[in-house]
Amino acid sequence: MVPSGQAVEKQVSEDPGPGRELQSWRCLVFFLCFYGFMAQMRPGESFITPYLLGYSKNFTQEQVTNEITPVLSYSYLVVLVPMFLLTDYLRYKPVLVLQGLSFVCVWLLLLLGTSVVHMQLMEVFYSITMAARIAYSSYIFSLVHPSRYQRMASYSRAAVLLGVFTSSVLGQLLVTVGRVSFTTLNYISLAFLIFSLGLALFLKRPKRSLFFNRSDATVREASPSELDQMHPDPDHPEPGKLGRMLGTCRDSFLVRMLRELRDSARRPQLRLWSLWWVFNSAGYYLIVYYVHILWNVVRHTSDSSRVYNGAADAASTLLSFMKIRWALWSKLVIAGVTAVQAGLVYLLYSTDEIWLCYMAFVLFRGAYQFLVPIATFQIASSLSKELCALVFGVNTFFATILKTSITLVVSDKRGLGLPVRLQFLIYFVYFVVLSVIYFAGAMLDGLQHCRRGRHQPLPLVQELKSPLEEKTVQVLSGQDGGLGDLQLSAPPLSPSDSAEDSMGASKSEAKA
Repeated sequence: MVPSGQAVEKQVSEDPGPGRELQSWRCLVFFLCFYGFMAQMRPGESFITPYLLGYSKNFTQEQVTNEITPVLSYSYLVVLVPMFLLTDYLRYKPVLVLQGLSFVCVWLLLLLGTSVVHMQLMEVFYSITMAARIAYSSYIFSLVHPSRYQRMASYSRAAVLLGVFTSSVLGQLLVTVGRVSFTTLNYISLAFLIFSLGLALFLKRPKRSLFFNRSDATVREASPSELDQMHPDPDHPEPGKLGRMLGTCRDSFLVRMLRELRDSARRPQLRLWSLWWVFNSAGYYLIVYYVHILWNVVRHTSDSSRVYNGAADAASTLLSFMKIRWALWSKLVIAGVTAVQAGLVYLLYSTDEIWLCYMAFVLFRGAYQFLVPIATFQIASSLSKELCALVFGVNTFFATILKTSITLVVSDKRGLGLPVRLQFLIYFVYFVVLSVIYFAGAMLDGLQHCRRGRHQPLPLVQELKSPLEEKTVQVLSGQDGGLGDLQLSAPPLSPSDSAEDSMGASKSEAKA
């Protein structure tokens, strides 16, 4: 038997103490942020479209526009939901490894593929990488204490955005200053991707996840009490095997979340911003997918040093660092920003000046980045982390359905198969219709406000906090809450990012 004094001394010596815990936390943060940064290092991504249309691959503009690029929307729709479920079920790390392998396959097909079928398969693998973006944004929050969610969110987002910016600038410098060919640039991207895949293999696999691998304490809280199981209600006899199976499915955590989602859909603000997420995200990604093809139409050049796609992507990424403040008239703000986006899309359609195209795209993407954090905050501020994840997942799924439907009708050769300029005219009409609907809703709200005579003073602006910050405050104040996004369990690294977007532009957005 060990004396009590020695036992205490032994316990203290085995206790890691706050110093070792802090050191472990710093090492974890550094490795996760370094991985997030390196995973975005794809300097050839902004130049994929001119690479496909150039002498190296020599695909026609019609093949890239109407046969290759539409596959990205179709395959993304197919893999989105399975990837969402697998990410949680497999506890993140295997999906991150799968994402790394898919990126390697994308660039191998880019370099070695010679046919349209090869490029379509490349788009399939890229859709897997886009759907797997949720794994990183969810993974980082499964390893840290809730009190550190906010700091972890800011660190990881900064690392990802810095990686996107550095990758775009590096690619542009190599092309313009170094006169590096697009083929060599893609080999450099492949080397970075292999290195990031190696980093993914050393990531720690969490023991818990949001839906399928919940902690024991949470499971015990959600399960029926042992007293109820030992003394069932005599008026309700114990069901048979089939009844127990149906009851288990009905009482499962995911099914209960779906029921809560149905009830939450009645909230006006949640409805408004979810609809914005669906319709504006669909239009936004259609622009991002095809803008590089449009740039090639506006300025078709065989001199790769005069292609500035990387600079445009880097400039638009900088706008993601903006600090946003939120005004109360939400529908009016949405309508105004959407109208600006419509004007910028029309400029992309009508101009023959490549620098105006670059500027219009930077501002268009900046307008979207302006509203994404606001939408994230408005959706997540009153939801638990599990329900928030589900809401963002459902919103992204419906946006993908809408985007895929428009792609099938407008872009695919089996539909209208329109050239890229006419596609941008249709996207201009799409954003005009959205802005008119938002303006009409804002006017109706204003009239109702005046009729009711509600002239109480309201704060003009409110500091926009991330959903994680709001959820952390709720947890500390004793409420039930959590985090969320598609980002799905964090503010969008995107959103995605839900990450989670021709193809070079889509890839750049997916990185952001």
